[in-house]
Amino acid sequence: MDSSKKKYGAIILCLVIGLLATKSTDLQSSIFGRVVMGGPMVALLVSMIICNIMPSLDKSFKEGTTYCSKQFLNWGIILTGGTLSFASILGTGVKALPLIIFNILLSFAVALLIGKKIGVTKNTSVLVGGGTCICGGTAIATLSRIIKATDAEIAFGMAAIFLFDTISAFSYPYIASAIHFTDNQFAFVAGTAINDTSSVAGAQATFQAMINNPDFNGALNVKLVRTTMLIFVAVFWTIMAAKDAKKNGEAGKNDSIFVVVKKTFPMFILWFVVMAGLNTIGTFSEYGIKNVLTPLSKFLFASALAGVGFKIKFKDVFSKGLKPIALGGITWACVAISSYVFAFVFSGYIG
Repeated sequence: MDSSKKKYGAIILCLVIGLLATKSTDLQSSIFGRVVMGGPMVALLVSMIICNIMPSLDKSFKEGTTYCSKQFLNWGIILTGGTLSFASILGTGVKALPLIIFNILLSFAVALLIGKKIGVTKNTSVLVGGGTCICGGTAIATLSRIIKATDAEIAFGMAAIFLFDTISAFSYPYIASAIHFTDNQFAFVAGTAINDTSSVAGAQATFQAMINNPDFNGALNVKLVRTTMLIFVAVFWTIMAAKDAKKNGEAGKNDSIFVVVKKTFPMFILWFVVMAGLNTIGTFSEYGIKNVLTPLSKFLFASALAGVGFKIKFKDVFSKGLKPIALGGITWACVAISSYVFAFVFSGYIG
């Protein structure tokens, strides 16, 4: 088989794995009543298993998986922008903004400080911080392209937040009931301290059943505002990446930070913002496009993570991934405590 066939074969394989992984969420919902593991994480694990079973991967095959891990991530991020709305910040979730902003600052501070102490790379710490405070895999995918994280760092970041996200999604509805939280208090905690949107939806569905109110959507309203903050976080880390490029001599000596940002700014972030703007003014809803964007972006993320998984060996995860997972747990715990304390102390504000 010539090199081009191997490359395109790898791309097709990643697409197939991505499609099956995305469809697996429907099967999970029918069996467990909720999504236990998001499609991208399923794709990552499946491709990692295949990678570890196969004796070696051809160079051309790796070129195909690399294409998937980079290009499909970009396209998935752009399409995700079309599901966000700047108007949501002024909607029902606006009251949660102070907590969301505080948790973003807390998450990155903890991840970077503790990560440095225990010997985790800065890139992995940024991915763990972003994944914890914004929206799990989507934030990791977005930030990884900005800070030029390696495939191993992406995999470690995903693994670091997945376990604790699952624990949150399963336990928070029952904890809220046990400590007699109001509906709005639960919405604040679930919307600000559970990572992935699908996990928030699952926790909300459980809570809906517990309070016998199928129309309750408070947690997702808060989560939507939190997800929108990804735009501002992405711009911040783009500026930081530009500063690093200038500091390390990767940019021209006479270039200003503005020039460096202009040179290094990822175009997919610009299109991400454009898509969010179009969605805000109702363009996608008017033409019925919005309903297609969410599943398509999830499929692209899953296909991209399939490409990442083909470069990860289990021995590397167990030898180098335990510290990132520990970091994920510490960061998750800090954000969770912050959200619960806020819900208790400001119960009158929350309602």
